[in-house]
Amino acid sequence: MAPVCLTVAAVAGAVCALSLGTPYVPPARLPATLGSDGLAGVVVTELRLPRLVLALVAGACLGAAGLVLQEALRNPLAVPEMLGVSSGAALGVAAPLVLALSVPLGLQPFLALAGAAFGGLLTLVAAGFGRSPSSVLLTGAAVAAALQAGLLVLMVMADQLDLQLIYRYLLGSLSARTWDDVTGLLPWLAVAVPALVLCVPVLGVLRLGDDDARALGVRVERARVAALAIAVVLIAPVVAVCGPVAWVGFLAPHLARRLKPDGGAAAWLVRSALCGAVVVLCADQPARLALAPVETPVGAWTALVGVPVGVVLLKRGRRVARRQEVVPVPGVPDVPVRGGESVPLPRKAER
Repeated sequence: MAPVCLTVAAVAGAVCALSLGTPYVPPARLPATLGSDGLAGVVVTELRLPRLVLALVAGACLGAAGLVLQEALRNPLAVPEMLGVSSGAALGVAAPLVLALSVPLGLQPFLALAGAAFGGLLTLVAAGFGRSPSSVLLTGAAVAAALQAGLLVLMVMADQLDLQLIYRYLLGSLSARTWDDVTGLLPWLAVAVPALVLCVPVLGVLRLGDDDARALGVRVERARVAALAIAVVLIAPVVAVCGPVAWVGFLAPHLARRLKPDGGAAAWLVRSALCGAVVVLCADQPARLALAPVETPVGAWTALVGVPVGVVLLKRGRRVARRQEVVPVPGVPDVPVRGGESVPLPRKAER
């Protein structure tokens, strides 16, 4: 049932993305319109279709990165926005614009990569490489606040035109994106996808806890740094092109776990990428059309929907986990009950 719902949402979002707007193109005429020389053909092929593809790619990258961070740090609240990754990437892209530094377009992903790596590594080092999940969140919130303060300083220094550009960029926007922006993400995906495949078994081991992971031969600190590096490679190019599209990395992993509660890291990773793609695609439609002809940032809609829905899913997941915990039998020590059935004590001969 869950794959069907995701497929229906993706198809409906794709049809709306290509059909709705000015000019309106009926869904039945979309195949004939693609690639044609008329106004509708140019708008659909050169503006709406690359925006659709970029929404899917950006959402998949953010969803996969969110799951990698949450599994590596064993914390369902470990998201790019709370670890200084997104803020660092945004600072790396916005600083040259305000300081009037001439930076080629192809170098912007590298600036975002450097900023995201700086923010994430600073959080990990200050939090002792994730030994305590709560310390990671607290340290990450402090690092993110410091980086956002740097962004505010840049906004104060900017003139009126640069201020408007930075403001829309910091909220995340897919407006006026072309095929060049889409193709600019492909080299980064070629690096990140194989790394994700290699990272999945390590994520499954890290879920067992630091001591068990070390007993199985995993170097926990290095594994977390590697997971952070993969998340940075996924997030930084997206932030360079679209800006920090907020809270997709929080919502998508929780949707993935909700769709398959008994899955592992591999199943959740695929579903998290799919959920992230569908979330960004669907959120981009009200961003385009709600206040037409004025476009609103897609990051505002993902944050508006993602935070409350993610909190609800997180609470429901905790309730399910509590029901599955071992419950002690009153008056009898060390005898667990699972699913309401008591486990009998072994006899003396069995001891």
